[in-house]
This record gives sequence, structure tokens and C-alpha cells, in this order.
Amino acid sequence: MFGLRPFDVGVAGLKDKIAVAEQTFSLPLPKADIDEVAQRIRTELLGELVWARRHANKLRRGHLLGNRFAILVRGEEIALEPDGSLARARAIGAQLLELGVPNFYGDQRLGDDGRNVAKGRERLTDGARDWLSNLHRTAWQAEMFNTWLVDRLEHGTSSTVLAGDFAKRLDNGALFDVEDAAVEAPRAARREITPTGPLFGSDMRRAKLEPGVHEERLLEASGIAWDVLERSRLMGSRRAARISLEEFACESAPDGLWLRFRLPKGSYATVVAREFTR
Repeated sequence: MFGLRPFDVGVAGLKDKIAVAEQTFSLPLPKADIDEVAQRIRTELLGELVWARRHANKLRRGHLLGNRFAILVRGEEIALEPDGSLARARAIGAQLLELGVPNFYGDQRLGDDGRNVAKGRERLTDGARDWLSNLHRTAWQAEMFNTWLVDRLEHGTSSTVLAGDFAKRLDNGALFDVEDAAVEAPRAARREITPTGPLFGSDMRRAKLEPGVHEERLLEASGIAWDVLERSRLMGSRRAARISLEEFACESAPDGLWLRFRLPKGSYATVVAREFTR
């Protein structure tokens, strides 16, 4: 449309393939008239242009606070008992608002039947460097995190911090070592902080004490060693165990229930929907 390369188009994140979604993107057109650009997009783009304005920077991954979702849930049980289904959904929503949501990666990242995970494990050792190989490697990371989170849930420590954990402040994202779990317990109870789990990579900040031992055992059980991660150049990080559900609302629809909510970036609406539909 404007003779740009794919790399020139900036986006803060990608949307689901099967969705009616709004996507903000940036174009490097410093000398173009903004009204003419907007009109051309309206004419040629398969979609609706909501707004257009000047900005000094290119949009990049992570340049967003979160996403708002509206999901229509249908089912025979809802059709047979609409009032009861609405009441149960609102009760589940109230609990998630109070306790937060386990921050699992969704099937979109893992692939059907976990096929992206299996490919990612292979890509850790074959030296491939293209974008698809990196996508598969991050699917392996995601599955490892999900395994860690299941263990914390089973032990009742997904919303509490342990000595040796890396915890995350939910107001500004800052990470810090938990030296005294008893001191930090009130903040965890108020959901001001959350434990974080491993996104295994060469530069990942490692937990200490018992949480660190558990993470080392988890990696060892996967058959992947630290030197493999270093050679693969896979970047590591930490991921919050729980995230906040915000702006939740639930209402009846002629053919189901509408669930509306907001999530921070990197979280999956499908994971929240699973809490209602399992």
C-alpha cells in the first residue's frame, strides 16, 4: 500500500486468528499527510480504521498495558438453565477477582497436542535461528513454566511467596529476591506481589534455596542442560504465577453468556475462559 517492508510496520502484540479484534500499528511515513494516509487505509484495508494520529516512536512488542476481551460462551447447559449459569459465572468471576488467575500459557502458544513444544525442544539443539524456530523454542519455555505452575498449585503456593523466590510487584513489574517469606506474606495476601516462575534461558535470573532447587530439578527432568540453553541463545526471563482479572462483567445473551474482562499483556483470555467452562 505504501511501499513499506514488513519489518517497517510496528505492532505491540498479535491478535488471535479467530477473533473480531482491534489492532494498533505504526507506519514510518514522516512526510505523508495524516488525513491522506487515513483515507487510503480506509479505502484499501479490509477492516475499519478507528483512529489515526502522529507518534514519535515505532510500536514494538510489549508496548501495551493489556487487552480487553468480550467472549460469548454457548452451551446446552446454559440454554437449559440460563439464570443458574449466569449466577455460577458471576460467582466464579468474583472468586477470580479476589484471588487472581493462574497465569498459564494457552494452547495458542503450545500448539495442537503440544506439537510446538516438541519442535521447540528439537530447535534447542539443532542451531536453527529463524523466527519460526524461535517461536517453537519459546513454546518449550511456556510448557516448562506451565509445569512449574501446576506444581505450585498442587502445593498451594501459587499465590504465596517462599524464601528464595523471585517475586514480582504487580504495580510496576519490579522483580526482587524474597529473603523473608513471613515479611512478604501480607503483601502477597493483598495481591501486591506474586511469585514468578522460570522461563528457562541462558540469562534467566535463578531462584534460590528450595525454589531454586525445584527449578533445577525441573530443568534436569526435561533433559536440557544449562549449556544447551546458552548455545541456543534462548533468552530467559521470569513470569508471574498469578495475574489480576480486571473490569469483569458477565451478562446474559440470547444464545449464551457474555464474559467481558481486561488482562495484562502476555496473559491468555482462553485460560480465563477455561475457569468458567471446565
